[in-house]
Amino acid sequence: MTGTGGTPDATGTAGAGAGGGAIGVLVVDDDFMVARVHRAFVERVEPFRVVGVAGTGGEALAAVGELHPDLVLLDLYLPDVFGLEVIPRLRAAGHDCDVMVISAAREADAVRGAVRQGVVDYLLKPFEFEDLRVRLERYALQRGRLLGTVVRSQADVDRVLAGAAPGAAALALPKGMSVETAELVERTLREADGTLSASECAALTGVSRVSARRYLEYFHTVGTAEVSLRYGVAGRPERRYRYRGAVTGLALPPAARP
Repeated sequence: MTGTGGTPDATGTAGAGAGGGAIGVLVVDDDFMVARVHRAFVERVEPFRVVGVAGTGGEALAAVGELHPDLVLLDLYLPDVFGLEVIPRLRAAGHDCDVMVISAAREADAVRGAVRQGVVDYLLKPFEFEDLRVRLERYALQRGRLLGTVVRSQADVDRVLAGAAPGAAALALPKGMSVETAELVERTLREADGTLSASECAALTGVSRVSARRYLEYFHTVGTAEVSLRYGVAGRPERRYRYRGAVTGLALPPAARP
């Protein structure tokens, strides 16, 4: 194991998701520096807590059996097996943890295979903190909805299935985001002539650059906006956003639309 993989975390408690409202996460990546970054990202998002780190498929299987995480962040390029082979082994062993793929694998076969295996999300490397945060918040929202569902009729079943469908994050905003601000940012993006940066969006809406960036990244995640990179003379490339419309539904609840 690398890091804390296969052993309880610093608090001495394995399986954080078993109680207390925390969502326990196992980070699986063969690069210990990358795993360290991913761990730091996860632990910045409530209510997630990293319970372990593993560097191979075999270590991941052992860690899940010992730590019982709620969510596994799974790299695909592992030294012993291809990452997707880990998922059926988890199921065969009786583990029902969710899996989010985090990988540089861009092949269509890898993406299709991940979907067939029932992963909750697929995030391409390299990525920034906001990219992961939006997906974790969406996962937490959906997980809470599933855990709290009481099925009394077909309508209840339909609501659960609709919530699990792609684009379902559009039905509810992540914690800390308001419908009013989301509506303002989306309208500004929709009416822009071309692309907008987070700074430009902030200037047009009056919100902070950090807030503008978070809302823009949310719209990118749910498919309402597309992102391109503009390279300058020096420094990091600038992320620019273009409105593309919702893919599977409105980005905001219908009642909030202007």
